[in-house]
Formats: sequence, structure tokens, C-alpha cells
Amino acid sequence: MQTWLIVLAVILVLAGAGLALLYNGFVRGRQRVTEAWSDIDVELKRRHDLIPNLVETVKGYAAHERRVFEQVTKARADAIAAGAGTPEQRGPAEGALTGALRSLFAVAEAYPQLQAVQEFKNLSENLTATEDKIQYARRFYNGQVRDYNTSLQTFPGNLIAGPFGFRSFGFFELTEPAEREVPQVQFTA
Repeated sequence: MQTWLIVLAVILVLAGAGLALLYNGFVRGRQRVTEAWSDIDVELKRRHDLIPNLVETVKGYAAHERRVFEQVTKARADAIAAGAGTPEQRGPAEGALTGALRSLFAVAEAYPQLQAVQEFKNLSENLTATEDKIQYARRFYNGQVRDYNTSLQTFPGNLIAGPFGFRSFGFFELTEPAEREVPQVQFTA
């Protein structure tokens, strides 16, 4: 009878240790996802701060391209307004801003004298570097989300995650097919 109790105690200890390892793994995964989202947030803020300077620089050379400036300004405001939202809420706003920026750069390419202005060069290089960092951060975030969500949905994690309040995260992605299209820019004479 005593060996039976020892075997039962060992099984309970092992089950408790397994539960603790799963729980701690979920906590680590959630923290990695939160950290990855913070990295995206920092780069998006940097992009939002660079855009007004870029728009003002281009405006001086292409004042008649008012529609493009309005689109960029509105898309930036929408992206900032979505700033407190989840990745699913911010994705479309940031995608629209990316499209508006493409239009702005298309306008800028039509003005060779603007390409020679050092301030424009610096701003566009900084914005390009920021866009690259955002893309990297999005991929990293989505990878962390994939790993975390997979751990929540696979056995035995799926038995533990729900009762302890662990919920899946959404991917940061473009949700509208139009956001994947190349913007069309028409120049007025």
C-alpha cells in the first residue's frame, strides 16, 4: 500500500511540474508577443513623426498635387487614431498610410529638382529605413504570434490555456485587397 502512495505522489508531482512548465511557457510566449508588438509600435511612431516633414518638403516643389498631400495627411491621422487598437485594428490604417506614402514618393519622383534637395534625401532615407524596420518588426511579431498561438492550440497546452485565461493574438496584416495594389498617381498639368 505504501508504494502505491509513493507512485501516486510522484505522478502528482510530475503533473504539477508539467503544468507549471506549460503555464510559464505561455507567460514567456505572451511576453515575447507583447515585446514584438512594442517594437512595431516604436517604428510606427517614428514613421508618423517623419511624415509631416516629408510632406512639407514635397509641398514646396509640387504644390498642385494637393490630393496626394490630403491623402497622406488623412491616412496619417487615421493611423495615429488607430494607435491604441489591436494589431487587427491598426493593420488596415497602417496599410492605407503605406499606400498614401507610395503615392507621395511617386509625386516626388516626378520632380528632379526635389530629388537634389538634401532635406528631402535625408527624410526619404530615414523613412525608407523606418519602413524596412517596420517590415522586419511585423515579420518578427507575426512569427511570435504564430508560435504562441500554436502552443495554445496544441495538446496539452489547449487543455491548460483556456482555464488560465491565455488568449490568442491576432496577426498584424493587411486586410483589404486594395491595400496590396500599386497606387495609381495622375499628374495634373
